[in-house]
Amino acid sequence: MSQKLLHDFIIEKHIKNALEEDIGYGDITTDSLYDENDEMTAVLNTREDGILCGTKVFDKVFSILDPEVEITWFAKDGTPIKKGQKLAELKGPARAILTGERTALNYVQRMSGIATETAKYQQAIAPYEAKITDTRKNTPGFRYFEKYAVQTGGARLHRFNLCDCVMIKDNHIRHTGSITKAVELVKKTLSHAHKIEVECETIAEVKEALACGADIIMLDNMSVDKMRECVKLIDKKAIVEASGNVKLDTVNEIASTGVDVISTSAIVANAKVLDLGLDI
Repeated sequence: MSQKLLHDFIIEKHIKNALEEDIGYGDITTDSLYDENDEMTAVLNTREDGILCGTKVFDKVFSILDPEVEITWFAKDGTPIKKGQKLAELKGPARAILTGERTALNYVQRMSGIATETAKYQQAIAPYEAKITDTRKNTPGFRYFEKYAVQTGGARLHRFNLCDCVMIKDNHIRHTGSITKAVELVKKTLSHAHKIEVECETIAEVKEALACGADIIMLDNMSVDKMRECVKLIDKKAIVEASGNVKLDTVNEIASTGVDVISTSAIVANAKVLDLGLDI
């Protein structure tokens, strides 16, 4: 799994803020009970099945607190893990391990939970060729980590932020008067490097989006039968994305329509943290 989203300077900045929030003026419990020379060994275990994600972030928490903490991993990001499995061993200064425990777990549990939920959706659309993607329904300030977790779970990323791609939605269409006018206006200032996506709720809108040269056509909250009709109409002239009311028990049928992409916020918004524990 590529860690291209998680550059060290991004991780370090985020973690330092998280540690400052959690530690405040000091870990008054640990600092009172342990000397600075006390050493300990701890083991990271998983208490349920899932997909591991966030090892690099976990490591960085402890390297910031004390570079003397040594971490040995027995699994890597993207690896399926089983309940009771030993994932990593930590050795080093007790103060750093105990002080960083909760922050490190918060990252790896959340990221592993998203990777696990994402993998369920991607696996559910077999044998079809569509790819699951996320949306911009992210936790503010945690987007890099959530999108990395989506990739780790086997899906692709939708636009990272508002400057990635033009997405003309119903509010934009109502404001400009038509899909055609909206596309015409954005093309006047749009970089050659950006694509144009248009959200469509009807077959008439799909025809209009296709006629004015949309690169991506989103079929929003359409029935499966209507999606099939639209896929046939578009006929590979644009990328076809299905969105709206995508659930684990409906995603395979949506994929069967022949769409290229299925976007859903559920893989992030509905993901629960994976139950991992640091045992001393």
